Amino acid sequence: MLRFVLTVFGVGLLMASTIGMLGMYRGIVYEALVVIDGVGADLWVVEGGKSGPFAESSAVPANLDRRVAGVSGVAATRRFIQYNQQFEFDGLPLRMSITGVDFPSDRGSWIPLIAGRYFQSNRYEAIADKTLGFAVGDEIRLGKDTYTIVGVSTGQVDMSGDGLLFVTIADAQVINQLLPSEAILLNRAAKEGRDRMGLGNDTGSIAAVIVETLPGADKDVVRDSIKRWGDVEVLTKQDEEEILLNGRLGKLRVQILAFTTMILLICCAVIAMTIYTMTIEKVAQISLLKLIGARDRVIVGMIAQQAALIGFCGLILAIAISFTIYPRFPRTVLITASDLGVLSLVLMALSLAASWFAIRRALAVRAQEVLA
Repeated sequence: MLRFVLTVFGVGLLMASTIGMLGMYRGIVYEALVVIDGVGADLWVVEGGKSGPFAESSAVPANLDRRVAGVSGVAATRRFIQYNQQFEFDGLPLRMSITGVDFPSDRGSWIPLIAGRYFQSNRYEAIADKTLGFAVGDEIRLGKDTYTIVGVSTGQVDMSGDGLLFVTIADAQVINQLLPSEAILLNRAAKEGRDRMGLGNDTGSIAAVIVETLPGADKDVVRDSIKRWGDVEVLTKQDEEEILLNGRLGKLRVQILAFTTMILLICCAVIAMTIYTMTIEKVAQISLLKLIGARDRVIVGMIAQQAALIGFCGLILAIAISFTIYPRFPRTVLITASDLGVLSLVLMALSLAASWFAIRRALAVRAQEVLA
């Protein structure tokens, strides 16, 4: 009995690790796509030859939205900025992802708030994700200016796990211009200042222009019209998702799949060893069953039930551990019903397969062995 319980415990821990790894990957995907899915863009106009603004850096003139707005089929345009920056609060470093909202055409109504309100002013207001630890009414110092937290959002983090701090485009440009004087001199010397969002010409620069097309408009036609300019790249929402999932996250997905496969095989080996050992210890009982006329399928069923019971109990323990511990993790661990369903089927199949060695040994037992 103790061996059975310990095996269930071990399988439960291994399966909890598997659920955690899959959940971590799902969480990273969710965080990577949270802005792409939420901002409501049909097309993204970014720097020519780049795959920005999420997979790599992009810088376009801040007045590019006016040129894009004149294209046939375009309903509305918004400017977009996002970059990571580390600040210091009360002597402690805090890294956040500054995300610019093009007020007043965009008040941030697509951001899921749990407290406060959306933007009502073009300057000095901010909406912070709850992971940053700010509350409505807090005032934070970013560079030379003080910003008031007017709203608190939930689930708004970037692919690195840094909480998003939403400010207006004007404020995002000002914050991004905060460089030590020595760094500004280096930027000028290296002629890289024009590539930094917020610097450049008189209007500054932004990461991308968000395009919403008219109802019924052919997005491919609009996209081709803008791409013919030659100085910008145009990406659809599907392009952005493809670049992130198969580009930046592709290797991570393969690696997690390899670890998951390895752990499942370890579970299979543990169950097989336990069931085989238990069968060896019950050779006398098995031979007695055969002596009184028990059919092979009865013995096979008993062994398979034991293996399936270990897998089932281990899975229940793993699910209980996962839903108890993972919500307390600092990064999002997204446990989906589809993942649990697939893992359950795979584990049960492996458990039954693991009983093959024990079944083979049990079928080799002769009824006369009980008399030995």
